[in-house]
Amino acid sequence: MADTSGYIKFTVEDTGPGIPAEIRHKIFEPFFSTKEVGKGTGLGLSVSYAIVKRHGGRIDVSSETDRGSKFTVLLPYISRDFEGWTAA
Repeated sequence: MADTSGYIKFTVEDTGPGIPAEIRHKIFEPFFSTKEVGKGTGLGLSVSYAIVKRHGGRIDVSSETDRGSKFTVLLPYISRDFEGWTAA
């Protein structure tokens, strides 16, 4: 992974079946799903990807079959004062 300074980083991982290497390049495509017809729309990851990209960030994915997947989201850190906003 490249330098992550200047980014807020969070990771989500599971212990599920993983994402096979041969389809990993498709997981952010709208309507791509490995589920049966009627069991999922295939929009979750594509919408997440679009939101992160629009904010200048990225999502890195690592996955091993039968060992789960790990999604690391990086969003640029922006320090600003907002009128009327106070930190807790």
